[in-house]
Amino acid sequence: MANGYLTTHVLDTARGRPAGGMAVTLYRIEGSNRLKLARMQTNADGRTDAPILPKGQLSAGTYELVFEAGAYFNQANIPGESPRFLDEIPLRFGISDADMHYHVPLLLSPFGYSTYRGS
Repeated sequence: MANGYLTTHVLDTARGRPAGGMAVTLYRIEGSNRLKLARMQTNADGRTDAPILPKGQLSAGTYELVFEAGAYFNQANIPGESPRFLDEIPLRFGISDADMHYHVPLLLSPFGYSTYRGS
């Protein structure tokens, strides 16, 4: 059984606080197929309450996290265009070592975002 796991953290850089209440969906990509593995919501700290993929469920391969930014901005009453410039943000990434912790943070504003491999 692999010891690695997957986490995220979403920060609302426009308001300078964690992005609580954002839906995040994880898919495994296999060829042209997307297999839904998990759907969670960020808590008040902008993190999910548990790893998106806990120990024992992570394996090498290609994954995609989809962050529902538009719904978050609407729910938080953040002004912006309609439709939103950023609605769903897909981040596709690879897992090469199932024994490692992979952390995929998202820094977010209504008009841009950035990400990196965190720790």
